[in-house]
Amino acid sequence: MNIDSLQAFVAVAECGSFSEAAGRIHLTQPAVSKRVQQLERTLDQRLFDRIGRRVDLTEAGRALLPRARRLLNDAAEIRRALADLSGDVRGRLVMGTSHHIGLHRLPGPLKAFTQAHPGVELDIRFMDSEAACHAVEIGDLELAIVTLPPNPMPRLQIRPIWEDPLVFMVSRDHPLAGRRRVSLETLLEHPAVLPGSNTYTRGILERAVRARGLALRTGMETNYLETLRMLTEANLGWSLLPATQLTDQLVRLPVSGLKLSRRLGAVTHEQRSLSNAARNMIAACVEA
Repeated sequence: MNIDSLQAFVAVAECGSFSEAAGRIHLTQPAVSKRVQQLERTLDQRLFDRIGRRVDLTEAGRALLPRARRLLNDAAEIRRALADLSGDVRGRLVMGTSHHIGLHRLPGPLKAFTQAHPGVELDIRFMDSEAACHAVEIGDLELAIVTLPPNPMPRLQIRPIWEDPLVFMVSRDHPLAGRRRVSLETLLEHPAVLPGSNTYTRGILERAVRARGLALRTGMETNYLETLRMLTEANLGWSLLPATQLTDQLVRLPVSGLKLSRRLGAVTHEQRSLSNAARNMIAACVEA
């Protein structure tokens, strides 16, 4: 069993396609198929059911997948640890971030980092903050720059970098737009467009509302903050969004006794030694 075969197996399992897996790991499709077949012969197990264009894991494949991921992560950790002994900042950095942070927080740090460390190959994966934290937990990402979970999570180390104030906002055509201040009770009489209930940002609001003995009235939900801003501009409801989302078409709505914020920062695994690249990426964000 070799690392290359395991890498091909994991890529096919995650992509659900030999052709997409080939693109991900920069090989031809026949080369990927050959590596998977070699692994199947070594293990004397069929790992995929191939029905037409559909590729599904067999029971043996499902059992192998988490172990294969751990072996690949261990191999990458060994390479990284040995390379870092020289003090060089190079190699591949696999990190995750959200679209919002990528747009509003990372341009400066990324520019500074790539200029200072041209030998690093960046693999940036855009996903929800909650998914990125899970990916760090299972070893798929070395680093996540995301909205931080409000409560501690086992096995994860959290480093706050930015405070991100949250603002209640409505369209200029909204019935509450002319108010200098509203009560939470009044606000909740109107429908809202909000991030999904599984998000850290929504959780911040849910806890504040429950503390008052009240309940949200939600119209639409999506985890894309730019889409929520558009829906709010279209007057489909009020929203709670980062202050960076305010536009000329929106009005900040002060809510009596309620000032909410979230923290953005770095998430890593407590048992994983960070590469020089990851440490310098965090430093670039802190210094920005």
